[in-house]
Amino acid sequence: MDLGPSDKVKPILKEVKSFIDNEILPLEREYFDEVDKGDRWQYTERQTEILETLKEKARSKNLWNFFLTHWEGGYGLNTVEYAYVAEETGRSHLAPEVFNCSAPDTGNMEVLARYCTEEQKEKWLVPLLNGEIRSAYAMTEPGVASSDARNISMSCVLDGDEWVLNGEKIWISGAGDPRCKIMIVMCNTNPSGPRHSQHSQILVPFETPGVKNIRPMTIMNIDDAPHGHMHMRFTDVRVPKENMILGEGRGFEVAQGRLGPGRIHHCMRAIGAGEVAIELMCKRGMDPNKVAFGKNLAQLGANFDYIAESRIELNAARFLTLDAAVKMDTVGNKIAASEIAQIKVYAPNVALKIIDRAIQIHGGEGVSQYTPLASMYAHMRTLRLADGPDEVHRRAVARYELGKYMS
Repeated sequence: MDLGPSDKVKPILKEVKSFIDNEILPLEREYFDEVDKGDRWQYTERQTEILETLKEKARSKNLWNFFLTHWEGGYGLNTVEYAYVAEETGRSHLAPEVFNCSAPDTGNMEVLARYCTEEQKEKWLVPLLNGEIRSAYAMTEPGVASSDARNISMSCVLDGDEWVLNGEKIWISGAGDPRCKIMIVMCNTNPSGPRHSQHSQILVPFETPGVKNIRPMTIMNIDDAPHGHMHMRFTDVRVPKENMILGEGRGFEVAQGRLGPGRIHHCMRAIGAGEVAIELMCKRGMDPNKVAFGKNLAQLGANFDYIAESRIELNAARFLTLDAAVKMDTVGNKIAASEIAQIKVYAPNVALKIIDRAIQIHGGEGVSQYTPLASMYAHMRTLRLADGPDEVHRRAVARYELGKYMS
């Protein structure tokens, strides 16, 4: 089994890497410096100029919508090939959006492409594929343990030709973005039904009356403006009956179709972030201006071991993730469920450990705004919770292993 990049994706990777290094990274600091100018939840003129110019350049080079694998309207990459692209984009906070491959839009576009009507695709998928709008995915709730998705309790009741939604959601990524126009919402349409048939997923336009952002959530005091992660309230929100995705009671089927590929994307971007951390660690360790006790920082303490362990662990995470991607391509997401769960635990934990080591070798500067490491740490620590916490995925792996010995 060859886990290396295919001949097809090699030239694409070369172009993506060059574009990130030469076009995106030189503008990234300026882009984020703009956040504190005026209203944090609106894009400044300069931010819009930077983002839209980069997107236009990327699209003109056909570096666009890589993520839609196994779909006739996609770029034509398989899951393994896209995994390599996702790793490259993990080196930059802006890169996923510049290539129109950022969460939660990617997962939402996959749902729209696979499960929605032609009319819904025209209304929502086409502008998302064109990078004209953004979207959100509303699943997690404040009043229940959302790690068990069967607990999702947002009420969704059919009234004539409309579904009426009531309840609250938290950690709704992208809902702070003024360009967010559509949400996919997981709700409970049959509270007394079988546990795995109670839930449904439904399209809710963001500007529907009754939809309200209560407040932005912070990640270690970072609000991620203007993208944001919102606490939201839905009060008598009415949407047409036909906005139900795939059919009432099929919410888990839609969720698994959405979250499986997304976990590969997250993990490979985490590996890309790990590569950035190793690079920063090594450069700091060999910086001739950073000498202590007559030695470069790399030669002090256990830093040789930390650098070596970081490379070994990151390579292991990469191959484990690529192995899961191969199985997704060959036997499908359902049979690859254990491998997907394994990488969702392993890759973020490895990347987090490496980022922490890089912070340590930078000293106080490592937790300051002068390096990207503090922000990287906060977001990587969050990834251990996003799309299901470590414990849920470990449980899935253990159940799979134990199942081999049950009669």
